[in-house]
Amino acid sequence: MNKPGDINVTRPDGRDTWAFLQGFLRYPEQVASIVPSSRFLERRLIDCAEICRARLVVELGPGTGGTTRAMLAALGPEARLLSIEITPEFVSRLARHPDPRLTVHLGSAADIRDILDEHGLERPDVVVSGIPFSTMPLVLGRRIIGEVWESLPPGGLFVAYQVRDRVAALSRKLLGKPEVELELLNVPPMRLFRWRKPLA
Repeated sequence: MNKPGDINVTRPDGRDTWAFLQGFLRYPEQVASIVPSSRFLERRLIDCAEICRARLVVELGPGTGGTTRAMLAALGPEARLLSIEITPEFVSRLARHPDPRLTVHLGSAADIRDILDEHGLERPDVVVSGIPFSTMPLVLGRRIIGEVWESLPPGGLFVAYQVRDRVAALSRKLLGKPEVELELLNVPPMRLFRWRKPLA
């Protein structure tokens, strides 16, 4: 097992890239890109979401698991990662990961609170989302954002990495203005939107 903070994880092989492309072609409204995330995006995501300090992380839309592996490498030995994925083929691949800190769940991000309860997990320190808000119905997008926000404790983080800024528009009334970072060394370039739930 890698030490906390060490994100020099083994990169996925060509089969992961092929599986990701197949998933995009089969479920274009559910898969955000035709290729997995770059190591540069993964590193920026780890820092932005403060993964090294988290005790429980929920990942929405892990795909073939590139960001999953990066987060596991950064998490402490007692931390947990719950990955929620709606694409069955991706779930099958993720479920083969041997790390006992990882729980993989086939389901919708809109059910995040019920899924946490099902697995006996408390409120997460951070929710990381790679699901494409730009391709889903407005009602569903707003519902997911609301459920994510309700699942977080005061001080918790919601980080969404997206090609477009629709998640910011959908979240404006409930979450306010996000912090935004840009990672150019990814195909396509990604924006990272971050909200911290107020302590009050």
